This record gives sequence, structure tokens and C-alpha cells, in this order.
Amino acid sequence: MATGTSSSDVVILGLGVVLAGLYLFRDQLFAPSKPKVAPAPTKAANGSGNPRDFITKMKEGKKRIVIFYGSQTGTAEEYAIRLAKEAKSKFGLASLVCDPEEYDFENLDQLPEDCAVFFVMATYGEGEPTDNAVQLMQNLQDDSFEFSNGEHKLDGVKYVVFSLGNKTYEHYNLIGRQVDQVMTKMGGIRMGERGEGDDDKSMEEDYLEWKDAMWDAFAAAMGVEEGQGGDSADFAVSELAEHAPEKVYLGELSARALTKTKGIHDAKNPYPAPIAATRELFQSTEDRNCVHIELNTEGSGITYQHGDHVGVWPSNPDVEVDRLLCALGLFDKKDQVIGIESLDPALAKVPFPVPTTYATVLRHYIDISAVVGRQILGSLSKFAPSPEAEEALKTLNSDKEEYHVVIGNGCLKLGEVLQLAAGNDLVAPPTPENTTAWPIPFDIIVSAIPRLQPRYYSISSSPKLHPTSIHVTAVVLKYQSVASSRVPPKWVFGVGSNFLLNLKYAASGEQPLLASAVVPSYAIEGPRGAYKSETIYKSPIHVRRSTFRLPTNPKSPVVMIGPGTGVAPFRGFVQERVALARRSLEKNGPDALADWGRISLFYGCRKSTEDFLYKEEWPQYTEELKGKFSMHCAFSREPPYKPDGSKIYVQDLLWDDREHIADAIVNGKGYVYICGDAKSMSKAVEEVLARILGEAKGGSAAVEGAAEVKLLKERSRLMLDVWS
Repeated sequence: MATGTSSSDVVILGLGVVLAGLYLFRDQLFAPSKPKVAPAPTKAANGSGNPRDFITKMKEGKKRIVIFYGSQTGTAEEYAIRLAKEAKSKFGLASLVCDPEEYDFENLDQLPEDCAVFFVMATYGEGEPTDNAVQLMQNLQDDSFEFSNGEHKLDGVKYVVFSLGNKTYEHYNLIGRQVDQVMTKMGGIRMGERGEGDDDKSMEEDYLEWKDAMWDAFAAAMGVEEGQGGDSADFAVSELAEHAPEKVYLGELSARALTKTKGIHDAKNPYPAPIAATRELFQSTEDRNCVHIELNTEGSGITYQHGDHVGVWPSNPDVEVDRLLCALGLFDKKDQVIGIESLDPALAKVPFPVPTTYATVLRHYIDISAVVGRQILGSLSKFAPSPEAEEALKTLNSDKEEYHVVIGNGCLKLGEVLQLAAGNDLVAPPTPENTTAWPIPFDIIVSAIPRLQPRYYSISSSPKLHPTSIHVTAVVLKYQSVASSRVPPKWVFGVGSNFLLNLKYAASGEQPLLASAVVPSYAIEGPRGAYKSETIYKSPIHVRRSTFRLPTNPKSPVVMIGPGTGVAPFRGFVQERVALARRSLEKNGPDALADWGRISLFYGCRKSTEDFLYKEEWPQYTEELKGKFSMHCAFSREPPYKPDGSKIYVQDLLWDDREHIADAIVNGKGYVYICGDAKSMSKAVEEVLARILGEAKGGSAAVEGAAEVKLLKERSRLMLDVWS
């Protein structure tokens, strides 16, 4: 008898098959879903989503120039922006101004044929790139670094170089020269000569003498004609009728300062440090001042090491703020709240926080106390209140010698030049009644005047002795300008040092002691009184790291040369050794310093009774270091003098102690540090070192001595912290 399958059997069999399938494929069917991941972008195709891709940004913004700047203090960035503005006004070409830290360089070879790259490069320290240009220089100089073409080549890339440096340094404009060299090596085509600006003389004049020929070569290479651009504003300034008062910046340097929120304190968010102590360091203050200020950093999160620099953020003096407000016809509107917008953020960002006021911009945010540049005067002449004033500005703009005699020698600021050109008296306190108003749009002022920058001082303390206090030692800059037929002599005051002097007087309750000049006043209470709490004043600061450091091994001999305020970091150096000595003596007994290297300080000033800085401290340090610290002093205006009657300086003391110096450097593998004036002292000291080392090597200063000095620098055993 035949048998059949019932419907129930079929259902059971099917169910079994399904269950078996589910079991076999359970991982695939029941695994948790994974998000879809887009493929990683390649070097050659970063796409507009990559904020570090400057090529795509150029194409999207229709920009034919990319300008990279290496800037430590902001000057190179200012010149980069100036080049971008000139390219726009001359040829109608838009530029992308780039901080190289914010971009990658693998696709630099993809720069279109009708585009160009500019490098505006400052040289920092002893021939080093600025902090923001370190990676750029490594990529350009490393032959193993590959662009998107798979090679270290930039065939046909058109470029321009303007470099910034200081001729008092050995490696003058080295970074700009290296960029030029490596770009040529990789197949780049330079347009015009390489520009070199000398900060020791006149950066502005060097730039003006270079740029016209460069633009001619640029126009020929790029196939563009001058006149295709036009005058166009960088910013739009508007007066705000409605605003929230608590959101208006009145001198605050960051959003955190305005909102009083906590955060890291650095160059973008300075810390208002309370002044813990002040004193005058000169024994005679009739004509000169040197202030010692101790800044309390407790609870700020700020740390420092010996040899670091502290950046002090000053404001402009009251008289210059009032002068320019009057010259611009804004004195009665000084507290008017304004908004400022950039018309091309890629070219020119608003350089300070907004909304703000006219007076705040001139007091806290732009450098109206600097000598006015020659180029700006031509563009301002069209706003002259009279034909005579217009002609005066045009002459100062076009006549280099006239500019030098009147403005350079006279140290004239923009407000003073506007007064002078309009026939106003420079001596009288500026008021709307005695100052002719110029109808200059405020956006032009914002565009033309650089941001007010911090002033840097070598920290004169050690964190091992003063962990929550930063000490500043500053000679107050004050001198008389050179008179001309148009401008009588006047007192010129350094912005940063006189700001500190104001703080010293206020913090100590003293009155100015200068007999020969009136000390300018500053709004030291700060925005909304933020820099004063009861009787305690504050100063906004941040710390800048330095490589100016003692050797870690105290057995290494140390030679320090620091006349005047060049002694500041060496006070910190000696304090560093004193702190270490205290610990060693406590732990190991009275012979703990027996194998330490000798520390020698060569110091110079005018008179032992007049300007001998920290005179009372050095004997204490000598005692604590158990004979391992010696001080050699040159007093240039008191005997003994040289046999020919000439003055004795620190370099003379070095030569007198040449046997010990040679032994410390050659046999002891010692370290040499120079701090102070770069124009004459530093060079003279290096020349003497070359003589000493040349003699020790049995050769000459010019050959063996110079080679030894160079080798010491390369090995970081001769270090400089100098200024012009």
C-alpha cells in the first residue's frame, strides 16, 4: 500500500529547515549594525571638507595667490596681509593668507599654473624658524618629504620671498634665504628679487624699496596688468544703536576675560597678574628709572622656567589716545559702541574682539604709539582737511629724506603727523578745539595700524625660589627726539616700560620722581576696573618659552655676560643654582658643591653707586654657592680706566680673565651666555671670545677662534638673548 506525507509533516519539515538556516547564518543575520565609514581621503584629493587643504580653498574662493607667513611677534603676518592687499588693489587678485601651522603642504605641487605662492618669513633667535613655521621648513628642506606627485619637486611653481631679520644677528634673514634656496632647488621659479627687511634699521624702507620691482616681475610672470584692481575697504565699521553692555569689549583681550570664565592663560588669553611688590633699582632716579616688579601667578596655572620671557600687554598712553580721537573727529563719540566686520575674512580678519568702542580700539587694540609708516601717508592724503595738509602728507609719502628728517628723527606717531600736517601745535594737550579733524574712515585706521603687541622681558627670577612669582627688570625708555626745522625736540616714551612705571607708582603709592620729563599716564585700572582690586593693581601677562637654559649638570662651568638689564635672566640663573645648592648641601653635607663648575658673571653699568642692579643680592648668592660663583664688574664712568683713558667694558674683563675663560670652555666643556644689546656689546663679546679661543688653539681669532665660536653655537654651548 502506498504511503503519503501529511500537511503537518511538511510544516514541521519546513520549520526545521528554517531553524537550521537561522542557526547556520546567525552571525551574519543578527550581528549589530556598523556605521558606514567613508574612505580616507588621499593626498591628491582632500576635498573641500578638509580644512587644511589650501588648494581647494583657493579654488573655491577664486584666489590666485597663497601667502604663508612665519611670524613670532606679528610683524611678518602684517607684511603678508599688506602684500595681499596690494595684490588686490593693483591687479584685482584675491589672496589666501595662511598661518602654515593650520595647513598641510603635500599638495603644494598642485598649485595651478596661473597661481603663485608667497613666503613672508621671519628669522627668530639664532637662525631659527618662528614657532608657526617649524613644520613648513622641515617639509621644504627634507628631501624625503613627498608632495602629491610622489617626489620632492615643485617644477614650475611661481613664488615670491620677503624675509624679515635683524642685521645685528649672525644669521641675518637665514630662514627667508633657505626658503628661496630650497624652492629653486625643487624647480620653483622666483618672481623678482628676494626681499630682505632689517628690523635693526628700517624694515619699512626695505619693504618699500623692494616691492615695486617685485610687482613688475610678478605682473610679467602672471600675465596681469596693474590698474585692474581698485581701492576697496577691508572692513565695514558700523555704529550700533542697540547692544548688550555686558557683551561690549572695553579692553578685554579675550572672550574668557570678558565672560570671566576659567581657561588656560597664554598669548590668546593673558592673565591679569596681581603686582606683589615693586622697587626702584637705580640709586639715582633724577633722569633714569629701572623698575623691578614681582607678578603673582598663584592659582593661574602659569608656570615658567629660568630664561623664559614674560609678555606684558600694555595700553597706549592717554595723551596719544586723545590726540588721535581729536584728529579723527571722534573725541565726542569716543564711547560710541561699534561693530566691525571683515569684508574678506580669508584676507583680513578683524584683529581684535568686537563689539567695542572707538576709544577702546585706540587705547587697547592697535599700536598708535609707533612711528607712523611712510606708505600709509599717501592713502590718507585724500582725506586732508585742506590743500596744504594734503600736500604735506604727499611730500612725506614720496620724499624719503623728508620723511626721515621729520617723522623718523622726530619719532612722530600718526596723531602727531595729522596735527603737524594740519598746522596744529604738537605741544598743547590735544583737544577738539586745538586739533583739526580729518574725515578718515575708521575702517582705514583699523586696516593700516598694526595690532598692539605685548612687550617681552627676560624673567629675572627662578621658579625654584619663586614658584608663584615672576620678576621683571625693565629700564624705562625715555629720550629726546632729534629736532628739525619743522618739529622741535620732544620727549619720546617707550610704551611697555612706561606702562610698567605707571603700575609701579600706583602699586607703591609713589609720585613720579623724573625731573626732566613728564611721565605719560595710562588707564592702568583696565577695562571695567579689572586690573585693580582695592589697592592691588594687575598687569595682563603670558609666558613665552625659551631655550636660554643652564646646563642640567652643575659640574659644567658657566660664563655669563650681561651688562645693564642684560643681567636679568642671569639673576634667575644664579637663583636656580642657589636653590639646587641648598638642597645638595642639606642632603650631602658641606662638601656637596666641591665638584661643581664655576659660574662667572661679567656685568657692566655706569657707576657702582648709580645703576648697579641687585647690588645687595650678589654677595648673598656668592656666600650660598660656596665660592662657585664669581662676579666681574665693569663701571664705565668711574675709575679705573684703561691706560689711554678709555672706558672699561665687559669685553675687556673677559680678555683680562682669558686664561680661566679658555680653560672653562675648552677643557671644562663649559657654556657661554650673552644677554643684552645686540648692536655693539654682543658683537664685541663674540670678537673677544674668538681671540681667546683662537689663542688657546694656537691660531688666530679670524680662523681658529671664529671656527670655535661657530662650533659652540652649533652645539648650543654659546647662547644669546639679545635685542637691538
